[in-house]
Amino acid sequence: MKTTSFNPARFAPPGASGTAGHLQETWAASAGGERGAFTPRPVISRSWQRAKRFGVNPEQGTDSILLHPDELEHRRTSTALADVMPTLHGGLGTVADASLQIMVVTDPEGRVLWRSGNPGVLRRADAICLEEGAAWSEDTTGTNAIGTALSAGTPVQVHSAEHFVRTLHDWTCAAAPVHDPRDGRLLGIIDVSGPDSTFHPATLALVDAVSRLAESELRTAHLRAVERLRAVAAPLLCRLDGPALVVDSHGWLAAVTGMPPVDRVPLPGSFGAGHVWLPALGTCVAEPLPGGWLLRVTGADDPGSAGRVVLDLGDPRRPHITVSGTAGSWAQSLSPRHAELLYVLAVHRQGRSAAQLAVDLFGDPTRTVTVRAELSRVRRRLAGLLDHRPYRFREEVEVEVLLPGDPLDLLPHSTAPAVLGARATAGPEPS
Repeated sequence: MKTTSFNPARFAPPGASGTAGHLQETWAASAGGERGAFTPRPVISRSWQRAKRFGVNPEQGTDSILLHPDELEHRRTSTALADVMPTLHGGLGTVADASLQIMVVTDPEGRVLWRSGNPGVLRRADAICLEEGAAWSEDTTGTNAIGTALSAGTPVQVHSAEHFVRTLHDWTCAAAPVHDPRDGRLLGIIDVSGPDSTFHPATLALVDAVSRLAESELRTAHLRAVERLRAVAAPLLCRLDGPALVVDSHGWLAAVTGMPPVDRVPLPGSFGAGHVWLPALGTCVAEPLPGGWLLRVTGADDPGSAGRVVLDLGDPRRPHITVSGTAGSWAQSLSPRHAELLYVLAVHRQGRSAAQLAVDLFGDPTRTVTVRAELSRVRRRLAGLLDHRPYRFREEVEVEVLLPGDPLDLLPHSTAPAVLGARATAGPEPS
């Protein structure tokens, strides 16, 4: 995340007027392996050197193999950038449109996730493969604001012949990285691109300011989430005798009892319910909470608990889920769609792909975009209980489904094929 001041003058061209010829001369000399009369800016010089090491040809095109639509939608729904897209559109998208440019948002690999802006420029961008799903890292496309911001880890503006590939010499672009304030992880790049005639030295400062605004919005949302988790944690911790703490999914502390507080407990990437050893705490038993984890610091002989889930569909008007652990239980009401999803996952403990779930819910295997979006929301609400690829309840979690007495009352307003089939066969028991 950004903690130091940023001086755009260090990473932006000095100006378009009078420099186009110099840039072309400098690029031509570099492409021919010669030393020109003019020296490129250090950030550009280093990028050109990287592009050469990557084997990028300055005369190549910028085409790339696009992400499959399902993979593109998975990356969109899995990133925190989706939560700040309204801010990005408001801060950059409208400005880009009005200034004959486009806004582009990528993931940490430089894959374009979203773009918006002037329709005419969007059509021009298609010609250089600056489109959703395309790769714009330096190793694929050479020096460009997106890829160079990824490599340099700083906001950067690339103008005209500063691009390593000749195809991009009639473009100008400015980009800045966005980091997750919860763990400092790079989320992606925001970029403004357009014809070289739209160059303005202030564009880089604007892009950097909007990236900071997005990070600030994510930070505020994180603090609100920790406060909600703290409200859930307080009554649970009151029931425990030994040391324990409650952390969010990134390890930030919400509440603690029986031990000194810490700011954050680093959690491993494969973290799940049950016994776990953490360097900061030793042996613990982890239990899922809505939006985080209860960590009970235990002796090695403590059997622990992986948790139990009860999906209660007995009341046709109020489907809800209850999660139980050593410290107690918590419950959440479910929307009709989320009740359908969790019912199907409880029936199919081995897991379901997005296409299979699309058939289960809509009878249409192409509706994976909707399925992935809904499951992303469910997984955020039920942190630690669900895996993906395939989507399923974690193996160590015990799952029980409470069905209504009359099979016709099983989610009575649902038209999902899986639910209709269950009603017709008197409601099969989950496997």
